[in-house]
Amino acid sequence: MSWFKLIHLLAVLLWVGGMFFAHFVLRPAAVEALEPPQRLKLLEAVLRRFFKWVWGALGVLLITGLYLIYLYGGLGHTALHIHLMLILGLVMMVIYCYLFFACFVPFSLHVAKQRWKEAGEIMVRIRKLVSLNLLLGLITITEVAILLPRG
Repeated sequence: MSWFKLIHLLAVLLWVGGMFFAHFVLRPAAVEALEPPQRLKLLEAVLRRFFKWVWGALGVLLITGLYLIYLYGGLGHTALHIHLMLILGLVMMVIYCYLFFACFVPFSLHVAKQRWKEAGEIMVRIRKLVSLNLLLGLITITEVAILLPRG
């Protein structure tokens, strides 16, 4: 069971850590150093690569999370923090799917066609959704760290 917990945790770190890096490090540096067309091209390329990793992380999180719940005897036998983690994780996944399909795909098309105004407007939405998911991820990690039984 500990291997599944470790793999689960690594997938969380990849996703939440990646959002933190993109939001607080990459984007501000790109705003500071690049003009909008170059910045939007960079962000599109970075997000395209990062989102491939996120899709993998989502699969790993679902498989390991549901398997761990199964090992604990199902949702009827798990503690409150497991229920909260599952709910928040599923909400984050729904937000991510919306972010990817409704925002990132059109953003990429606008960048490819050099429609900088439209791409910039969508990037604002992407940034807000990443902020929301980052907050939910940090809340989930905090909730589990506080409520996780010791021993």
